[in-house]
Amino acid sequence: MNFASSLLLWFDNNERPLPWRETKDAYAIWLSEVILQQTRIAQGMAYWHRFIQQWPTVYDLANASEDEVLKAWQGLGYYSRARNLHKAAQQVVDRKGFPKTSKELKKLKGVGEYTAAAIASFAFDEAVAVVDGNVYRVLARFKGIDTPIDTTSGKKEFQELAQSLLPTQNSARYNQAIMDFGAIQCTPTSPHCAVCPLCESCVAYREQRIQLLPVKSKTIKQKERKLTYLYIQYNNEIALHQRGAGDIWQGLWELPQVCHLTKQTEKDWKKNAIEVCKDVKHVLTHQVLFTNLYYWAPQERPTLPADFIWVPTEKIVEYALPRLMEILLGKLSNSNFTPIHTL
Repeated sequence: MNFASSLLLWFDNNERPLPWRETKDAYAIWLSEVILQQTRIAQGMAYWHRFIQQWPTVYDLANASEDEVLKAWQGLGYYSRARNLHKAAQQVVDRKGFPKTSKELKKLKGVGEYTAAAIASFAFDEAVAVVDGNVYRVLARFKGIDTPIDTTSGKKEFQELAQSLLPTQNSARYNQAIMDFGAIQCTPTSPHCAVCPLCESCVAYREQRIQLLPVKSKTIKQKERKLTYLYIQYNNEIALHQRGAGDIWQGLWELPQVCHLTKQTEKDWKKNAIEVCKDVKHVLTHQVLFTNLYYWAPQERPTLPADFIWVPTEKIVEYALPRLMEILLGKLSNSNFTPIHTL
């Protein structure tokens, strides 16, 4: 039995029941692929259902505001995905429907090689190989390939190999099979080699290189960053501002940082603010944040930059916040300083 046939037979008994596999709707499939790019299925499922319920069609999503989309995305991180999702929906509406080939799909905002192939395969039955992290791992181990998967030459080699193994019939089901196989059977650590239908032909298994493959050449360098936030409460209102481009959390809302204060205001908060928490660690892809939060209830409304707004404390749940803000506000709600609406 060849590689593809073995995977399809395995898939018959191990397929994960996922709602976006029960449709050929390109919108539902595209939405699942974007949500799951950096998210586990267990977490992403609730978000997929939320988006489908709130915006049943791509036209509904295109007509939403960016703030609404970011709010619905809150907690998933990598917020550029949400902004690109919104822009791509508008592109689809402008062209009166989804492109039907992977080549054309890549013209949509935020749609790369993998996502384009997935939509084209699952929605439109294009015979194109889908190569995600699971597929890289399965192919690297099965063929014993040590070319780094994060290099241009590596990506090209694996894409060509994946395409060569793609069966002419049932290609969409095969794509789903190899991805599930990597997620369930050929896992990153402790793969189930003893009961693997491919183990007799697997080079990595035969050469005892399972834990060495696939190979990556690059490591992400993280820089440390310290931030100090103030929860400023005046007349049952708090200050917020929307972060701009060029840094983390573009388009999301945050509390004031001490760098936003005037010198006079800085003197006041240092004298009267109460420390809520210190050095809260929050890890992003390229940064590690260490954050302090202070609670301050001034007698007069402090002067802040023009882009700050004052909102009732209970209204904060209506704004799209970074996960770190949720964590800090959670610590505040567990303190004795002020009642705060539960997020």
